[in-house]
Amino acid sequence: MSDVKNLVIIGSGPAGHTAAIYAARANLSPFMFEGYVVGGSAGGQLTTTTDVENYPGFPEGVSGPEFMQLFRKQAERFGTEMVGQDVSEVDFSQQPFRIKSDDTEVLAHSVIIATGATASRMGVPNEEKMWNNGMSACAVCDGALPMFRNQPLMVIGGGDTAVEEATYLAKFGSKVYLVHRRDELRASKIMQERALKDPKLEIVWDTVFEDALGQDYVTGARIKNVKTEATKELEVAGIFYAIGHVPNTSVFKGQLDLDEKGYINVVPGTQQTSVEGIFAAGDVHDQKYRQAVTAAGTGCAAALEAERWLAEKGLG
Repeated sequence: MSDVKNLVIIGSGPAGHTAAIYAARANLSPFMFEGYVVGGSAGGQLTTTTDVENYPGFPEGVSGPEFMQLFRKQAERFGTEMVGQDVSEVDFSQQPFRIKSDDTEVLAHSVIIATGATASRMGVPNEEKMWNNGMSACAVCDGALPMFRNQPLMVIGGGDTAVEEATYLAKFGSKVYLVHRRDELRASKIMQERALKDPKLEIVWDTVFEDALGQDYVTGARIKNVKTEATKELEVAGIFYAIGHVPNTSVFKGQLDLDEKGYINVVPGTQQTSVEGIFAAGDVHDQKYRQAVTAAGTGCAAALEAERWLAEKGLG
């Protein structure tokens, strides 16, 4: 335990791997907890995505798993040390910081947290079967795919994100159903006005989503009115959840300043957390954009800030 790492990166999505690439090229010899490689968290949300078509440099698109393998190879090429384990415990109360998984314990002068956020799901019967086969939790990521163009689509939710994603999908789909369990939206007034004025958007009030229909791909949705309990089926080619995300920060509670939803608070204009020497990148603090390219950008920024901080402290 006498060996103290210059930088430990927790998480291996676009934010974590970009941070690793920059840190490794700066000769910081980063050490990464990438999560469990098989059936686990390694690679982040993009490993469960079929096609990524909106990341610069891939004009023909790229599959999510292949995309993250390319990130990983690049980080590995520059000397990032990786273990395929999830972090189970941290101690950020004193320097050096202590980070533990079930099998590994390391000390670190600095830390970048890039554990991301997990899209909330509803657990309907066909969800696992249809996920990425017409079901998604990111309209901005997937809505422009050819399979959804000029097709009827559905968004579940009633907040700003739901309305924003429904409005976005209306650019591509023939019709968009916005299914909401109440008789009024939770979205801001301006967002509600946009929804009500959009001729391609139909709000289905007092209704819950019960299941996706189809064999290999989504062909429809079964919904139920909560007041009459009447069920019906709608023909749709895509179903998009907009019911929120859960940041992967449970292990950091009591160690860092988190907001009411559990996202890591950072100093405005930086990636610095409430503890000096610890930085956050990607969806673990970003509730607004949640895109691979923005996550990569904050991963770059976190690595640059960590490098400068280590230099200022005479560490590394």
